[in-house]
Amino acid sequence: MPSIRVGLGTDLNIKGGNTGIGTVTPTARLEVVGGIVAERASSGGISTFKEYQGFNQTLAAIPHDTLIDNGECGSFNSLTGEIKIDGETTISSGSTVEVGKIKRLTVTDRFAVPLGETNNRDAAPEAGTTRFNQDFGTLEFFDGVNWKTVNSYSRGGATGRGLSGGGADPSNTAHIDYINMSTRGNGLDFGDLTLARNNPSGCSSSIRGLYCGGSPTTDTIDYVTIASTGNAIDFGNLTVARYSTGSCGSSTRGLTGGGNPASNVIDYHQFSTLGDSLDFGDLNAAQYGIGSASSSTRGFWVGGTVVDAKVQMVTIASKGNAIDFGFITNKTKNGRACSNNTQLLYGGSQGVDKFIMASGGNSIKFGDLAVSSLTFSSSFSSQTRGFWTQGRTPTNQTTINMIEMSSGGDAIDFGDMTLAKQKCAGLSDSHGGLGGF
Repeated sequence: MPSIRVGLGTDLNIKGGNTGIGTVTPTARLEVVGGIVAERASSGGISTFKEYQGFNQTLAAIPHDTLIDNGECGSFNSLTGEIKIDGETTISSGSTVEVGKIKRLTVTDRFAVPLGETNNRDAAPEAGTTRFNQDFGTLEFFDGVNWKTVNSYSRGGATGRGLSGGGADPSNTAHIDYINMSTRGNGLDFGDLTLARNNPSGCSSSIRGLYCGGSPTTDTIDYVTIASTGNAIDFGNLTVARYSTGSCGSSTRGLTGGGNPASNVIDYHQFSTLGDSLDFGDLNAAQYGIGSASSSTRGFWVGGTVVDAKVQMVTIASKGNAIDFGFITNKTKNGRACSNNTQLLYGGSQGVDKFIMASGGNSIKFGDLAVSSLTFSSSFSSQTRGFWTQGRTPTNQTTINMIEMSSGGDAIDFGDMTLAKQKCAGLSDSHGGLGGF
């Protein structure tokens, strides 16, 4: 084939059917040595450009509508930098990237998930949808039924702390004690409630604890920061002033149900924000002197002075009335409950019963407390241990009763609280309700 030179020097050369710009020996149909500046260009496949071969540059800027196709137009899956598209993007059905979804994602540095407030959650998300909740500072996902937190945050150096507050010794007291549940020993002074009272109830997230109601009859809600010692601060008010209620909760929401004067009201409180409680629903019977604890999704009220053998249950993340769950064999009045993620323990003068919170049914005997005939104690738990502190027999007690949750058996004497008192309320930073909404 003849060689044709067009122009001067080596600006443009045609040799053997190949065209070269900036070279006298082109090896392709068009070979350009040097940069190309074009106001607009169109090509069946940009992978033929050496500068873009494999897209191993830091930025691929596409200023017009484009089709990403695994066929004629090549694939973008080898891009190591960033793609910026100013126009409309169409992704073909034959590509490994589908419209609205990414089948596989490999990240070597970091990526951002959607974020927003609790009230901005999708109404009907797909199972597995993940987002960052700005109200609670937690990563959350939808399991197909409820939103749940990804339990990957640090709870700090106070993990495993249990508190017992309020009560009568015999006069009303505002005093709060605390223990470290992972070790054995005596209680230590934490601080004081805003109001000296007996028969409040306690609920908590891993960060904040609430003391709700109490006698003399009040609608006061106090809060404490569990990781630090100090006096309680006013949080808000219950919807109805009452005492001898039962409180439980999840990572984000606390529930307070029943109470005296005889009430079936269930209130709820958002741990992360101060303010008055809101109406959640009702127990199926007016009840007081009641034990309460929770899993990450369900709240329970056990026993009491009116229907003393019944277990009632609600779903914490949604409002509504309680339903019957089963019955307890321990018919103790003024007993107290605690839980880990799977089982609830209810303890009082007739011993300790347990039931599995994921399924309905009656309780079975777990063991006995170290102090017999104990009522009006406070209770709290970690994931491995349950505690009943103080109370009366009928004399006021300082004893801390501890049970290992992994195996049935009797409680042991853990140590003593600073005050002998009854009708106090317990809470902890590592109970069974954490991890849910």
